Amino acid sequence: MSHIFNFYPSQIIEYLYCPRYTYFEYVLRVPQQEDKYYKVQKGREVHNQKLEQNKDYLRKKIGVIAKWQDQYLGMPGLRGKVDEVLQLNNQSLAPLDYKFAEWNNKVYNTYKIQLIAYALLIEYNYSKPVEKGFLVYTRSANKLVEIEIKEKDKNELTTAIENMSKIIGQNHFPKATSFKKRCLNCTYRNICIQ
Repeated sequence: MSHIFNFYPSQIIEYLYCPRYTYFEYVLRVPQQEDKYYKVQKGREVHNQKLEQNKDYLRKKIGVIAKWQDQYLGMPGLRGKVDEVLQLNNQSLAPLDYKFAEWNNKVYNTYKIQLIAYALLIEYNYSKPVEKGFLVYTRSANKLVEIEIKEKDKNELTTAIENMSKIIGQNHFPKATSFKKRCLNCTYRNICIQ
């Protein structure tokens, strides 16, 4: 078994978009030249406001009986900060994540991957099952959306973490994504061999 590195959900999302992100960023150490800071900063501000506003707010409509806010969790291969860990009335737990975004009747895959990562972290740290997660869209009057999280989803994410560790640990140059449209806007397109 090769060494397991610890990844944040955002790094797993990049790997799933194209495995070569992991290679260029963590093996060759070529930084991404992206201007995502405004959105990240704005998201943090909204996030901090929501934590302050929702300190005592329990979402009874969805069966919440307890919650823990701003939980920084880790396990072999994964780490991250969960906005809220909810305890539901069936004794299962669920992550809740605030998104500085508008609801447009579609859950982006990146949001779902993030919730699955949080589900793995919660199960590992709290020793309770996670069967669903929740997204709150702050730019659509705090619309709450429920996402089912299956065992298959958790297994796929665990496999991705193992594959990322192999890329880094073995200096392995992986195959590029099969979705060639993704290459058009890739920050590494100028150095990537197609």
